[in-house]
Amino acid sequence: MKRPTIGILTWREGKKFAEPAYFRRLLRAGQELGSTVFLFSPKDVRASGKQVRGFVLDRNGNWQAKLFDRPDAVFDRYRYTPTQAFKDYVAFRRTSDFLYANNRLANKWRVHEVLYRDPRMHRWLPETLLCNRANLQKMLGRHTYLYVKPLNGTGGRNILSIEKTGQGYRLMGRDKRRAKIVTVIRSTDALQRWVERWTKGEKHIVQQGLRLQLIPNRAVDMRLLIQKDGQGDWDITGHGIRVGGEKSATSNLHGGGKAVAVPAFLRPRFGEARTAEIIRDCEQLAYQTADTLENHFGRMVEFGLDIGIDVEGKAWLIEVNPKPAREIFREMGALAQYKQAISRPIEYAMYLARTKGLEDKEKRYPSAAARR
Repeated sequence: MKRPTIGILTWREGKKFAEPAYFRRLLRAGQELGSTVFLFSPKDVRASGKQVRGFVLDRNGNWQAKLFDRPDAVFDRYRYTPTQAFKDYVAFRRTSDFLYANNRLANKWRVHEVLYRDPRMHRWLPETLLCNRANLQKMLGRHTYLYVKPLNGTGGRNILSIEKTGQGYRLMGRDKRRAKIVTVIRSTDALQRWVERWTKGEKHIVQQGLRLQLIPNRAVDMRLLIQKDGQGDWDITGHGIRVGGEKSATSNLHGGGKAVAVPAFLRPRFGEARTAEIIRDCEQLAYQTADTLENHFGRMVEFGLDIGIDVEGKAWLIEVNPKPAREIFREMGALAQYKQAISRPIEYAMYLARTKGLEDKEKRYPSAAARR
């Protein structure tokens, strides 16, 4: 077979790309695996659809434009931004007929609805509603701790935690510029007005807060990466614990958090046997989530799951990211996992190129039940 060509669909402005360091690693991984990998944006596809203006690295490591024939498979890394360019990308995805390694996922609320319709997922899902005045009031009556999150977006931006205290409501969060917000609101009416200002112009969800402070005053969660391998099967690449900065509502690494190996973090708190049970449960959660979402949205290549582990050791699915970062492995010094996390989407895209996406109709991707 000829050397396969894999296109990486992303945002581009001139020779400026959304994730340049990651893309350089992807291109190197493709070279090592025996494929030609190039970057392109929706505006780089010729009207005929048969040729694409793609970007590769020259000998000096600079981005260079070249004309390529239609790629054999495409890995979509176009991430959400509230811009016209993103709207143009959505329209492009609706009409383009490339062989994609990954379909688009819906917003947080739609994903929650799809997961909740699967009874096998119920034990891992915190209560979640669309954020409006009535639902916020309802959730304040049921829970002493809540999160308000935008339907779209990543990186901890515009996420707010609300904790009921003897003095009123303690609010913590990061705004759209990731600036830290900490304040106390005395009354429910004042809280409603404050949240309405915080969410103005964007739809949000309100979610049951979880007691994840396995370290006092710090948010702690697990980031688990599950990916397709070179045979088209789901496999867990790895996981790590993220410990948030002091008095931070989230554990995001670029918000001041740090990464720790899961067993090393959990064993002192839960013991050897319980730690093994918790990890098994989190991995079962990952396989079931991938299975449920793929059955609804179609072919996917990877998910980054944010999993909360509460003080009792119970696992909760906090969020699903279809275009995740993988820096947690580098932060932990797990360089073999980091390299695999980068190469696997290319391996899967190459598998699709070989099979032209015609996966065996009898074959089912490994489900959570099969992994028990």
